[in-house]
Amino acid sequence: MAVVTTELIKKLRNQTGAGMMDCKRALEETDGNMEQAIEYLRKKGAATSAKRADRETNQGVVEAYIHAGGRIGAMVELNCETDFVAKTPDFKALAHDLAMQITAMNPRYVSREQVEQETIAKELEIYTTQAVNEGKPANIAEKIAQGRLDKFYQEVCLLEQSFIKDSGKTIRDLLNEATGKVGEKISVRRFLRYHLGEDGAS
Repeated sequence: MAVVTTELIKKLRNQTGAGMMDCKRALEETDGNMEQAIEYLRKKGAATSAKRADRETNQGVVEAYIHAGGRIGAMVELNCETDFVAKTPDFKALAHDLAMQITAMNPRYVSREQVEQETIAKELEIYTTQAVNEGKPANIAEKIAQGRLDKFYQEVCLLEQSFIKDSGKTIRDLLNEATGKVGEKISVRRFLRYHLGEDGAS
């Protein structure tokens, strides 16, 4: 087994922002392999996020992004547990990326839990009718409709969208990673998107 030195722990901490004990444990679990230790910490991030799901997030920032030309832009409120984390460059960069995501991808909700039941029922009815019209039996049509509803969520819910800078990650993955890295719950409270010439905010 590789000897986990203080220098190695500090190097991993600098690369990931994770706590010293977490870095030590990650290196011990991966026999001192830096790349595997980083992956270990990334996976742990999702678990940390789940454990912190009920924590209060009363701190954070409101970040804005205006697209070149000033015709379209967005504001997002990103929350965390402490003012210390809210002031870090990484947290502010995450908020900026989210505002850019909202500007580019035009989500309508933060999460699928916010989608109105009437909207869900209407979409399911449309997708089921489409599948039946395609000649699918009723039981298969229902499954197809559910699959298309999931795609609908991926389009209209911010947390379900693919990240514009890395399509292999969803915005939820991004927040889980950030939560694991800083050891605090990070969440999107709300956002507004503006498009020049359109009534109201989207």
